[in-house]
Amino acid sequence: MSAATFTSTGTKSATPAKLDKKVFAVDVKNHELLKTAYLAYLANARVGAPAVKTRGLVRGGGVKPWRQKGTGRARVGSSRTPLWRGGGIIFGPTGLENHTKKISTSSKRTALRQALTLAEKAGKINVIEKFNSKDGKVSATVKLLEKMGLLGKTLIVVNEWNDLVDRATRNIPNLSVKRANYLSVYDILNADHLLITNAALETINGWLGSSPAKVSKESSEGKA
Repeated sequence: MSAATFTSTGTKSATPAKLDKKVFAVDVKNHELLKTAYLAYLANARVGAPAVKTRGLVRGGGVKPWRQKGTGRARVGSSRTPLWRGGGIIFGPTGLENHTKKISTSSKRTALRQALTLAEKAGKINVIEKFNSKDGKVSATVKLLEKMGLLGKTLIVVNEWNDLVDRATRNIPNLSVKRANYLSVYDILNADHLLITNAALETINGWLGSSPAKVSKESSEGKA
């Protein structure tokens, strides 16, 4: 298996990059695992901040609206009852909800292999020798992507991250950058093109391939 390879300047290389069959050519008959990993990513990124006020939190309502008996009306103890306009809310969000979903490490890696396999079958994967920026200018990145013909949602997968790469990519619409050991099913499935550096490809092959390599402590901490 191979993928189109480009030089760091965007010129197409005559020698295509080889892809590990254990990562980019796995069996994808059932998409349930992909769905589970996709929804787990969204759920774990969700912030349970919305909250409503119960009758005990709504201001006012300390005085009984009318006396208990003799008026012919139903008995009411507070104007902040949930049955009245302006009252508290029952069974609403409290801000303490936990929306996280757990998925095992082996299942997550299998889902990543399946997502990369689907991307390879769709012709989305491209490999570049190196992606770096000397001055951090956005215009240079835009020209590079146009030269390679990568239009639409593009995901650049790098092995190292620094401020210049961040500056050169942060203000480009439909472009995102991820480190190889932080790839997710959500990122892969939502991208029209995957541009992977040679170093990042080696990391992916070592992480998800037949003989997984240990990720260094420096890499796991997100350092360049």
